[in-house]
Amino acid sequence: MKSLSLLLLSVAASFGLSAQEIPNLPPPGLTMPHVVLISMGGAIASQAKDRMNITDFGGQAASRVDPEKWLKDLPDLRLFAHITMEDFRPPAPKPEEEGKPEAPGAAGTTTAQLYSVAKRLQELAKDETVDGIVVTHDTNTMAETAWFMDLVVDVKKPVVFVDSQRPWSGIAGDGPLNLLNAVRVAATKAAGGKGVLHSMNQAIDAARDVNETSAYRVQAFQSTDLGVIGVADPDIVKFYSEPTRRHTFKSEFNIAKLPADPKNLPAVECVYSYTEAPGYLIDALVEHGVKGLVVDGTGGGSATGGINGQTEAIKRAQAKGVVVVVTTRTRGGRVQDTPHRRESKIVPADNLPPEKARILLQLALTETTDLAEVKRIFDEY
Repeated sequence: MKSLSLLLLSVAASFGLSAQEIPNLPPPGLTMPHVVLISMGGAIASQAKDRMNITDFGGQAASRVDPEKWLKDLPDLRLFAHITMEDFRPPAPKPEEEGKPEAPGAAGTTTAQLYSVAKRLQELAKDETVDGIVVTHDTNTMAETAWFMDLVVDVKKPVVFVDSQRPWSGIAGDGPLNLLNAVRVAATKAAGGKGVLHSMNQAIDAARDVNETSAYRVQAFQSTDLGVIGVADPDIVKFYSEPTRRHTFKSEFNIAKLPADPKNLPAVECVYSYTEAPGYLIDALVEHGVKGLVVDGTGGGSATGGINGQTEAIKRAQAKGVVVVVTTRTRGGRVQDTPHRRESKIVPADNLPPEKARILLQLALTETTDLAEVKRIFDEY
């Protein structure tokens, strides 16, 4: 720790840093990793009118934080990597558009945006001048986006997703340290080959396993069943395990193989199970043209029964060719492959939550509707 501090002080001295000065070049003789920083927005790219506002912000042009401000406020990033920045956020809304459904970004992250970023990540994966990539993203759907990239981008170099629970302007904001650590992880060779990673609150999680478990707390993201695979401690980025499921360069899916128009991805929807959950919602989805259905079941993955329940509606959906996958709303543990489930022709989603099972089922249905093959995909990813 002491030696690292001395090294950083030496590097900082070489840069000649002042309070707001951003170094343009590394000191002579020091080769820095090249990290591309992509902004898809998030709390980390937002600011409020006052520092005490840490929960109600965003949605207006004045609340946006551009990537250049990160480097201005946090020149320490230059101690760990040569940074280049790319902004993939929707355009800022005009004053007359703010708060309206048609405003840019009002719909949140879209599949079209996922396609755009996935294609850019695939380009950067092939760029020999790039050593690592950091993507900022709002916490609401970040785990889904990271999982999508984990499945469709053929990349061995580190790709790290990050955000904050508090805006960049917030008192005791977690954004600066999260961003700094994400860059450190992306600049670490040991982070390569592990699939897409998630780094917040000094923890490093696999994209497949991490989920948001709290609305506002800084320790919100957890891998409930399997835990962190590494840590970004002040002295070192350290890994203790790595994903065993197929991902990135091991995946059979790729953004180039998907339907050119994201609107042509197979329609897959999710329904939630609870006491006396009706089957007519499933009937309505089938009538609307869904090709796949994820049922977020109770306990070990059970839908509601009865003549008007989900179980009978599932049978009607299957008779029309809809593939059904079941998850568990417990958010811990896995759905098991039982004889009854096989007899019912329902595919268990292992320990994936419904929103991630939906993405995997969408991709699976671009290749097959065979239940044995769909199950094989859920077993391997």
